[in-house]
Amino acid sequence: MIDPDLALVGGLGLAALAVPSLLAAWADRRPPWLALVLLVTAAVLVGLAIIAKPQGYALHDVPQVFYQVIGRVLN
Repeated sequence: MIDPDLALVGGLGLAALAVPSLLAAWADRRPPWLALVLLVTAAVLVGLAIIAKPQGYALHDVPQVFYQVIGRVLN
């Protein structure tokens, strides 16, 4: 199973990428299919992270989780 911290960071990253895609689709007056797929995938990953970590995540823990995951990826 995927690491909950990695799932949280990946889900939040995909959610952030969905915003420009949604705005571009809105500006071009086309259906936002890519943004929809990104948001659904992000929701699944964040939900998986919350379920997999019994104590959950506090809002002030999220930056530390980002730093830990980036540190693990770079090392």
